[in-house]
Amino acid sequence: MRMNKKDKVTLVPKLRFPEFHSTGEWKISTLSNLASKITVRNQDNLINRVLTNSAVQGVVDQSDYFDREVANQNNLENYFVIDEGDYVYNPRISVTAPVGPISKNKVGRGVMSPLYTVFRFENPNNDFYEQYFKTNLWHAYLKSISNTGARHDRMSILNGNFIKMPLPYTSEGEQQKIAECLSSLDGMINAEDKKLEALTAHKKGLMQKLFPAEGKTVPEWRFPEFRDSGEWETSKLDFLAVKITEKNNDKSLNRVLTNSAFNGVVDQQDFFDKDIANRSNLANYYVLDEGDYVYNPRISVTAPVGPISRNNVGKGVISPLYTVFRFKNKSNDYFEHFFKTTCWHQYLKNISNTGARHDRVSISSEGFMNMPLTYPASKKEQQKIADCLSNLDYFITAQADKIEVLQAHKKGLMQGLFPSIEEVGE
Repeated sequence: MRMNKKDKVTLVPKLRFPEFHSTGEWKISTLSNLASKITVRNQDNLINRVLTNSAVQGVVDQSDYFDREVANQNNLENYFVIDEGDYVYNPRISVTAPVGPISKNKVGRGVMSPLYTVFRFENPNNDFYEQYFKTNLWHAYLKSISNTGARHDRMSILNGNFIKMPLPYTSEGEQQKIAECLSSLDGMINAEDKKLEALTAHKKGLMQKLFPAEGKTVPEWRFPEFRDSGEWETSKLDFLAVKITEKNNDKSLNRVLTNSAFNGVVDQQDFFDKDIANRSNLANYYVLDEGDYVYNPRISVTAPVGPISRNNVGKGVISPLYTVFRFKNKSNDYFEHFFKTTCWHQYLKNISNTGARHDRVSISSEGFMNMPLTYPASKKEQQKIADCLSNLDYFITAQADKIEVLQAHKKGLMQGLFPSIEEVGE
């Protein structure tokens, strides 16, 4: 809504706790008035605990985050010494941190790369600002002072300009009330995250027991009614399924699907938030029906030989870079879960072309369709395993949805509890 020149936009949040309704508008200060930049270096390499600031996880040990040491442990003299309670700005941008994240150090003393900006609030009771830096209300200022000629993945900001960042403030009592409210929600979200981790770990452990280990013909665990059913069977994929080669010759289908290692088969537009395929050139794409399976040869941390996923989203077309197949028996829920194990990984590793692109497995069509699959002879045992794991998937999905609702609630609450400095400045 456009304001009249006579109208005054006051710095007041949309949501306020009752006891602060009549305490007036908030004020604006600068980071330099509230905090000081830390410039103490790690002389003589006295500290060798290297920390980093991740957009998702905040300040963590570098070795834990990258699963290896990135910094040269013998050359940390130029690194900043950071204490617990200090704040870190990482200028590296990402989808979740479009101007880079600012996080509070909660893990203890360590050293931080001089590429980061480290600062310390004069008032130790600064949880309010920890929450404020989780909003996007300070982003516009950094964008306005950043160097447009900087690297595309990193903000370039002069220290003098960074420390001039405008920050809102109110009475310490109101700040603390806001911080406690949002920290309480963080606690709930963390607790639910742990439940999700426990469910996911439980399923992973269960799958290791319900499917035979490499070189074995029976699993470690079997449901009581199948313990005397004998060994499992092994067949090649081409005995159980057929490779799909039907092309979208008449271009009658324009729903492009993709197979993500984490999300499975999804609409390409939803996954990438844009169209990757040229919609006027889909004649060479495979026609994919609901229930068909897709192998994506692109490897990742979660899919070291590429994922195989079942299409549960409906008819569409998919890139010819993928391998698509259809089981002869429509009752194949068991194999949807089988392909979520690592039981078939070693075979693909053994037959893949070592000269292929480092991010993609190169396998002949014949080699792929010769993949051995292990399964119970009894259809009832197959379905029992599938039903057990599908029930766990239901609980995992419900738990993930619960966390998403809590996160959305917190995001909305933060938008109401913090006023926008930018609106006041207009």
